[in-house]
Amino acid sequence: MSGSICRIGKFEDVSPEGDAERFFGTKRNGQIGMNWHHRISIDPNICHGKPCIKGTRIMVSIILDNLADGITPAEILVDYPSLTLDDIQAAICYEKSLKERAS
Repeated sequence: MSGSICRIGKFEDVSPEGDAERFFGTKRNGQIGMNWHHRISIDPNICHGKPCIKGTRIMVSIILDNLADGITPAEILVDYPSLTLDDIQAAICYEKSLKERAS
């Protein structure tokens, strides 16, 4: 992934207010981007080395599974109050980077 910045488009209905720009962070060259490395850690002593949101034991896979099941980011934040929208975006960007490496 070039420069490790995840570039993904707008996300509709991110929060009850539909605050997509806040969810996706700052714009760069007309794209919204994030460096997920600042929010995700892999530590063999935490959750058996599975990727987690830094400072928590919330695995990236839990966030992605919730999104895949149709749970909105706003609902995830209610269920996991220690998370932020940036953490959810980082999980999405992490998954995207894995898929890009695999292809």
